[in-house]
Amino acid sequence: MKSLINKLTQTPGPPGYEGQIRQIVLAEIKDYADEIRVDNLGNLIARKGSKSDKGKRIMLAAHMDEIGVIATHIDEDGFIRFTNIGGVFPRYAPGGRVRFLDGTPGVIGTEKIESSYKVPPLSKMYIDVGASSQKDCHINVGDVAVFERPLTEMGDRMVSKAMDDRISVAILIEALKKLKQTPHEIYFVFSVQEEVGVRGATTAAFGVDPEIGLAIDVTRTGDTPKGITMEVSLGSGPAIKVKDSGMISDPRVVDWMVKTAQKAKIPYQLEVLERGGTDARAIQLTRSGVPAGCLSIPCRYVHSPSEMVDFTDVENALNLLLALLKDPIVLL
Repeated sequence: MKSLINKLTQTPGPPGYEGQIRQIVLAEIKDYADEIRVDNLGNLIARKGSKSDKGKRIMLAAHMDEIGVIATHIDEDGFIRFTNIGGVFPRYAPGGRVRFLDGTPGVIGTEKIESSYKVPPLSKMYIDVGASSQKDCHINVGDVAVFERPLTEMGDRMVSKAMDDRISVAILIEALKKLKQTPHEIYFVFSVQEEVGVRGATTAAFGVDPEIGLAIDVTRTGDTPKGITMEVSLGSGPAIKVKDSGMISDPRVVDWMVKTAQKAKIPYQLEVLERGGTDARAIQLTRSGVPAGCLSIPCRYVHSPSEMVDFTDVENALNLLLALLKDPIVLL
């Protein structure tokens, strides 16, 4: 699974440009699904199983896209001005390396600033691709790039760009491969454009019309020095979302997830995320409404080029997801 995670995190796929990562996922799952299709927005949707009398139609969603940048102007000296696609935090950008989809590498620089203690906005930054003039620069307005940072292992901890949300993509792939029997009709949705407003999950959920929905995504932690106050930490198990800024999980779904974890003796945490959201919001609000929740992977330094997860949390998240899917579901 670690080699899969490395392959997924190192493949570029900013919002709207998920083609490369979609091909990687497709190659991994094509022999394990009963049906596979790509919808008009680019979501990869794989169905497994048929609904029995006691089964449900379930949608699972993990987004393929990652935060990125897009060129807005190239000046006469070949420096590229840019803006964000998704939640790019300015504090993580200066000195960072990026790679455009055509393979061109670049480094982010900043204009002279009055105080070294203040973080300049993205509008005061530029990308240097080694060009000496506009004519010498092979990047055009509208070209997109993602941050470049290799995966590094630190014991059980794994650090890379794009852990959000490729770590969940890896979990969905492994769950699709390992799930042998289920009373449910399950749609594994590898969604697009989550980072710019859960757009892919919105169209996918309308098409699937699920009876229950779960997003699989990362969440922030409260276990770093003087960090945010939050009862989620690395290595303590996957988190079961109660609320974030985009949705309130259906209490019946939360109860089902908690009881399943307890029965299977899988460590878990309860999550209240004050800022941030997931594909679960789109699933919950589709058509006439869907009971929805989220299985979260604790992740430090979210939306930075060095996002950190604990591999034991990843394994336990996969185990919990498989346990949730193997038996009939009764939401009381």
